[in-house]
Amino acid sequence: MKLIVGLGNPGPEYEGTRHNIGFRVVDAFAARYRIVLDSHEKNAMVGRGRVAGNSLMVARPLTYMNVSGSAVSLLVRANLESPSDLLVVYDDVDLPLSKIRIREGGSPGTHNGMKSIVAALGSDRFPRLRFGIRSEDTDTRRDLADFVLDRFEDGEQEQVAAGVTRAVEAAFLFARDDLRRAMNQFNRDPVPVEPEAT
Repeated sequence: MKLIVGLGNPGPEYEGTRHNIGFRVVDAFAARYRIVLDSHEKNAMVGRGRVAGNSLMVARPLTYMNVSGSAVSLLVRANLESPSDLLVVYDDVDLPLSKIRIREGGSPGTHNGMKSIVAALGSDRFPRLRFGIRSEDTDTRRDLADFVLDRFEDGEQEQVAAGVTRAVEAAFLFARDDLRRAMNQFNRDPVPVEPEAT
């Protein structure tokens, strides 16, 4: 069994915010592989299916971001043999918009949701996918708590959608037991397509 968890805050007031990009990626993954998140388990909405021949669960915690660990740790202990079968998808304000970075483990950095998960699991040895939410004109002097709870600008939506597609493709490789390939393929920035000469 594999588990893919997207981080975010529950409730309509947070839908579409930068901080909820983990929810958006998980929803897009579930839609692509016809998984319905229709079961309320362990303080999360979950769905089950098979992807690339493997049993898979996707989840959106119903807890607020800062206490995500309570839901994630319950799901891990009830369903997984090892935390290495968990992939957490979350926003990263230190990455440029729509860049993704995949790691096998490591420090949670400044992200409070990840800090909560590491503390609840008692380990930082689990895969994670970080999704950049920092736009080029982000004012670094601005309060980050306000920034992450903003919605993406209209002019950012196409770039964000492309990043979500790449994140879903990377999550598929994790589901297929090919995390190393996901890292090799998606930790590099995509090559921009040059417009054809007219």
